[in-house]
Amino acid sequence: MTTEELVALFEKHEDEYYLEGVFHKPETYYGPTKRRDLNAFLLLERLVPGERDMVSGAEHDEFFLDVDLEELAKIATEEDVKNLLRCGVVVSEHDCLRMNA
Repeated sequence: MTTEELVALFEKHEDEYYLEGVFHKPETYYGPTKRRDLNAFLLLERLVPGERDMVSGAEHDEFFLDVDLEELAKIATEEDVKNLLRCGVVVSEHDCLRMNA
């Protein structure tokens, strides 16, 4: 898919899946740990491996993730996007992935 299609998937599912995870519906829990941030990091590392730190910057109560959206768009599925949303990952207005602290 394209980057624009990836962003559209995040927007399409954000209201339904954002921070859903184990804290609201245990049957939809995703990941090897109960820590949403770690599940997001592990999923992103599996999809788009990297060598730099996952957190590329922070501002106020949010931090930005070092993930190339073009590369993620090539490999991510709709279910991956739902799982990232469950973990609290969204696309920022700066066209990168971000999470709240």
